[in-house]
Amino acid sequence: MPSDPGVAAGPVSSVLGPGPRTGSGHTLIAVFASNPRGSAPAYPQDAPAPTSTARGGHEQVVFCQDPQTGLRAIIAIYSTALGPALGGTRFFPYPSEDAALADVLNLSRAMAYKNALAGLDLGGGKAVIIGDPARLKTEALLRAYGRFVESLGGRYVTACDIGTYSEDMDLVARECHYVTGRTVLNGGGGDSSILTAIGVFHGMRAAAEHTWGSDSLEDRLVGVEGVGKVGHRLVGHLIEAGARVVVCDVNAAAVQRVLAVHPGVQAVGGQAELLARPLDVYAPCAMGGALTDESVAVLPARIVCGAANNQLAHAGLEKVLADRDILYAPDYLVNAGGVIQVADELAGFNFERASARAEKIYVTAKKIFALADEEGVPPAVAADRLAERRMAEVGRLRGIWLPS
Repeated sequence: MPSDPGVAAGPVSSVLGPGPRTGSGHTLIAVFASNPRGSAPAYPQDAPAPTSTARGGHEQVVFCQDPQTGLRAIIAIYSTALGPALGGTRFFPYPSEDAALADVLNLSRAMAYKNALAGLDLGGGKAVIIGDPARLKTEALLRAYGRFVESLGGRYVTACDIGTYSEDMDLVARECHYVTGRTVLNGGGGDSSILTAIGVFHGMRAAAEHTWGSDSLEDRLVGVEGVGKVGHRLVGHLIEAGARVVVCDVNAAAVQRVLAVHPGVQAVGGQAELLARPLDVYAPCAMGGALTDESVAVLPARIVCGAANNQLAHAGLEKVLADRDILYAPDYLVNAGGVIQVADELAGFNFERASARAEKIYVTAKKIFALADEEGVPPAVAADRLAERRMAEVGRLRGIWLPS
């Protein structure tokens, strides 16, 4: 995806430190906005749409702090051209606030492109809560976070991500109307990793057809890096399809859970050992940045298709992959099943409807691979162009005035 012109460039360590207080004296919110209509207008009542384009900067970045609960969070809204910015909340022990900011900016931009390619009438946003969820996560913290989301008036709709679960979203929703990824008992679709894995599997089938002339994965050796929420479900689909699977994960317990269910799966110690195998397909399903200069140089697979966000460590690697005749299925295309599921909750969740839309990732992937060949560009570039075209063409329609 295109690089961002640099929202809140430079160190941000002072932003979440002591500063002005509001309300009870224990919360801080700082807003940086490129939206010409001002910071945090209510959505969607105040149409027309923002004038920012797909290749512009973020519309809004919000820093949130509640010292009493230990909440430190950043909410990034990349685009509301297609509708409210939907994206999950990641709860992660970042090494620094700069690292958290960099991650939320990249993730929110990816969500805008993901939602556009998935055919959703939703923009892109993301949030991160800084800290170890095992140590910091409490009802009070999650509800405090919910109040910050609520303060944006619907411009941002949150959901689950790494470190957060449907039960957490139920707590956030006690203070906020703009929450998806709820538990089934509370009207949600439950675990969104189910459709994420299905979408990745269908994207992999499309990549196989483009590469080998058949969408069958039977007897193909697939290396899955990361067998957590999504990866372990993907392994199940691959085994059912007759693929041979080798896995690795930094969490030994996660690997053991997979081996207990699928004893035919092989396990290796890490990425280096995984890439030393004669893989047909490499499926990064852990944290981002798995595709580096070093890993791409030794990558044996003909296809890269996985669930991890932001798999490319830096821009330009998509061309290196293409030059090596490795088909890269853009992550934000194939892992859209989860956002399709949580977006479906906004209309009253129906699993069959959401599943049918997730399976269309197969069709969209084939279209992007064909477009890439036609235009002589890597699939990631073709996917960017398709997403940007939809954001521009469909987003423009919100500027047509309708009487209330």
